[in-house]
Amino acid sequence: MVVIMNSSIKNVVLVHGGFVDGSGWEKVYGILRGKGFHVSIVQNPTTSLADDVAATNRVLDQQDGPTVLVGHSYGGVVITEAGNHPKVASLAYIAAFAPDEGESVAALIANPPPGAAVPPILPPRDGFLLLDRAKFAESFAGDLDPKLAEFRANSQVPWGVAALEGKVTKPAWRGKSSWYLVSTEDRMIPPPAQQMMSKRIGASVSEVKGSHAIYESQPAAVATVIENASRGIR
Repeated sequence: MVVIMNSSIKNVVLVHGGFVDGSGWEKVYGILRGKGFHVSIVQNPTTSLADDVAATNRVLDQQDGPTVLVGHSYGGVVITEAGNHPKVASLAYIAAFAPDEGESVAALIANPPPGAAVPPILPPRDGFLLLDRAKFAESFAGDLDPKLAEFRANSQVPWGVAALEGKVTKPAWRGKSSWYLVSTEDRMIPPPAQQMMSKRIGASVSEVKGSHAIYESQPAAVATVIENASRGIR
């Protein structure tokens, strides 16, 4: 096992986004563990932003020192709020929303760039959203093995409308350093929107060819961004 440098942050907390659960982080988890990191994975209920921030804070409370807080997709909203936790030293956004004060996912997707792909979100039922299973692979997981993409489509976690509409009160990136990985073939969050948000928060930016599920399809690239965040490499 390769042990990380003493000057690095050794704790990493991974936060998933909407429609999926924390199991998608498995490959990133394995790479980071192999490099000596202590890695924890949040299982968000994705019922509301407040509930998801609370779930993330419970995991952060268990860390024994400074932590890199990582969010994918909607998880970026969660870490923007939960990142104010005193144990969070830096933030890593993976093809993620990075809202400002008073912003929500609903606000950020209200005016997509011309020609941008439109996520196949079905009308809400009982206050929850799902993606059209038949269009899941194309929109969310175009570079995953088809069998895995099909499994992700059929094991979706309903995403609460209250989570979609949850507004950030205090953006953690205003006081803490951030890293951002742009997925250049993303059909859920348009790459131009990712580039805009990453620039706005002053993040150190990497761009990698991949789908919205880049944390599964390109785990080594994702792990590198997280490792850079742990060492303060910009």
